[in-house]
Amino acid sequence: MTQTRTFLLFALMAVAYLLWMAWEKDYGPRPASPSASGPAAAAAAASGPAGDVPVSAASVAAAVPAGTAPSVAGRRVTLSNDVLRLTIDSRGGTLVRAELLRYPEVAPSKREPHPPPVRLFDDAAERYYVAQSGLVSAQGAAPDHRAVFAVAQGDVGLAPGADEASVVLTWQDAAGLKVSKTYALKRGSYVVHLTQAIENTGAAPWQGNAYTQLQRVAPPKVSGWLANFTNPSANSFTGAGWYSPEEKFDALSFADFAKKPLQRQVTGGWIAMLQHYFFAAWIPAANEPQTFASGVLHPESAQPTYLVRAVGPALMVAPGQRLATEARLYAGPKLQGQLDAIAPGLELTTNYGWLTAIAQPLHWLLSKLHALCGNWGVAIILLVLLLKAALWKLTAAQFRSGARMRKLQPRMQALRERYGDDKLKLQQAMMELYKKEKINPMAGCLPILVTFPVFLGLYRVLMESVELRQAPFFGWIHDLSAPDPYFVLPALYVLVMLATQWLTPTTGMDPAQAKMMKVMPILFAVMFAFFPSGLVLYWVVNGATSLAQQWFITRQVERAEQPARAA
Repeated sequence: MTQTRTFLLFALMAVAYLLWMAWEKDYGPRPASPSASGPAAAAAAASGPAGDVPVSAASVAAAVPAGTAPSVAGRRVTLSNDVLRLTIDSRGGTLVRAELLRYPEVAPSKREPHPPPVRLFDDAAERYYVAQSGLVSAQGAAPDHRAVFAVAQGDVGLAPGADEASVVLTWQDAAGLKVSKTYALKRGSYVVHLTQAIENTGAAPWQGNAYTQLQRVAPPKVSGWLANFTNPSANSFTGAGWYSPEEKFDALSFADFAKKPLQRQVTGGWIAMLQHYFFAAWIPAANEPQTFASGVLHPESAQPTYLVRAVGPALMVAPGQRLATEARLYAGPKLQGQLDAIAPGLELTTNYGWLTAIAQPLHWLLSKLHALCGNWGVAIILLVLLLKAALWKLTAAQFRSGARMRKLQPRMQALRERYGDDKLKLQQAMMELYKKEKINPMAGCLPILVTFPVFLGLYRVLMESVELRQAPFFGWIHDLSAPDPYFVLPALYVLVMLATQWLTPTTGMDPAQAKMMKVMPILFAVMFAFFPSGLVLYWVVNGATSLAQQWFITRQVERAEQPARAA
């Protein structure tokens, strides 16, 4: 197999891989309605636009009948630090908005120099996504995520010189149960600290459970083959995720919520809702056993709501006693290299799929190179050079073999004319010629076997890594995760391909393959026009350096043969 045939094979594999991803996104399975029984049905049993799902203290899978949701509108206050602005509804103490202040929705431009920040949580019907918490009791009253709390404070931000800001919400009933819910934010952190303090001033013991949950609707689906290439979020996983020390990370797509409901007993884990670049995760206390569960609310509607929940162990507060439970909520970007310090396994929320083993080391290496040069585009170029240095001897053998095969083209043509349509004798004659000239036709395969997985791994890194979101390079490229706006890099790659084809021997290639190779530059030009510019930059630099190495070695081979011919 020649270098050209190998290149053609893997080029077609790349096209097939990308087409398959686009097909899955457009025509993959849709969410099914849950059955009338089981945990999913129990979670969906209650009604209400805000997902008024009662939580049983005895079992998260059993629904406790509940009345209608309170009609009193909650008061809203904001809690913010330097990276995160939260909007808290006093109804349930629900986080109804979370704005990531350092991540604009779109890249700043002359037309819009200060775009609004990314909004992770949002209680608008078409983008409904909230974080809730509460208490439940099978024996008495308890403030769940529908209870109305009192808020004595106004909007709270970091005071000058302060490292923390907090908001306190309070609730009490006629029987003497008092509950305060405190949200706190520290400077520079996307971690929200939640404390639910229970004080029993009544005459009877109180028993119940604390829980946390996330609810959201599925985002609008990106439809169309072209849109799947141009929208970076089209092929990114969106759905629920959870982690346990025993089973590690697992994910549940919206399509599988009804078919594979989550029901786990976990200690030291977390639950999350994942999307492109950002996510939210409730992280219970590491030493408390939790019941993780999922459900679909209003499955018959055009826009069902998906829920993941963690219910803590039973609590008992005697008269005159006070008890507090704590949990943390991460609401922010998928910052690799930082998340595992918050909770074990949290970095796995950057879901590279089956390419994780390749993509994670590539991201680590890119991060180190970025720390040296301060530009992600330059880091990609340095990555190519490092890979080329590591594979120099391997690719040198490939190009020497190719240069020698190029010299054999007249003799190969003579063999084809001699044997005509007898392909068996032609192949035997070719093998004898390769052996006589000490040429290995397989020399072109191994470098491509190495670089092609790197190509796919880097594709996932560029698509999933929030660090490269809106990261500029130089000149006209203002976002390495978006396509080249002027198609300069795809055009450069076409020129590199044409030059490579000119240097690459076509010995042994049949006419059909030769025609396909002529079409490949056009195919790649169209495909790369919609790829992230960072990925096309990688492929342009990789192709250009390979071309330079091939030209250099070809000249070496030619100079070495000149004295031999003269003698």
